[in-house]
Amino acid sequence: MTSESKCLDGGHNPLAHTWPEDLLAFLIGTSFIGLGMAMFTQAGLLTGGTAGVAFLLHYYSGASFAWLFFLINLPFYWLALRQMGRAFTLRTFVAVALVSLFSSLHRTLFPFAGALNPYYTGFLGGLLIGMGVIALFRHKASVGGVNILALYVQQRYGLRAGKLQFGFDLLVMASALLVAGWPQMLGSLIGAAAMSLVIGFYHRPDRYIAQS
Repeated sequence: MTSESKCLDGGHNPLAHTWPEDLLAFLIGTSFIGLGMAMFTQAGLLTGGTAGVAFLLHYYSGASFAWLFFLINLPFYWLALRQMGRAFTLRTFVAVALVSLFSSLHRTLFPFAGALNPYYTGFLGGLLIGMGVIALFRHKASVGGVNILALYVQQRYGLRAGKLQFGFDLLVMASALLVAGWPQMLGSLIGAAAMSLVIGFYHRPDRYIAQS
């Protein structure tokens, strides 16, 4: 019997992640996402989800993006606990905390000199965030509260989670026109496309059989 068939039969999976592998994936994933978000902040760009709301509030109020991102996600942990279980909720809480920490540290310890090109920043930042999200997905964690809400609404009311997530992200991106010019808006769309491209190509649970 192959290792894959053992996994499907409910037995021990020899490809299961060890805790050092989980730890390294969390550090890589959250540092990539934190760097991408720090780049977006410097260039005045936005993204979707709770990060997009945190960006909007940051641009409006001048409050720290890192703290806003951390605080906005807090109400969603109750849903995560009910829908995804304690392990997923704890991992997501740690991931969000690390992203908040890294996004702040990157701007302090790795400052960007001058203005960043919004188009290239959107492209590169989107790739970084996408790869970071993939690293966390493969180790059973996430960094967004809206996708948890979307899954809850889908299970409770039958609405498609993907459509709800897309609609919310579209509203956030449209709000960019209130705080940013067209270059920043286009850069944000490039970033969203780059991130979606990475996640769409590499988030394939049917091709990834290791279980944490």
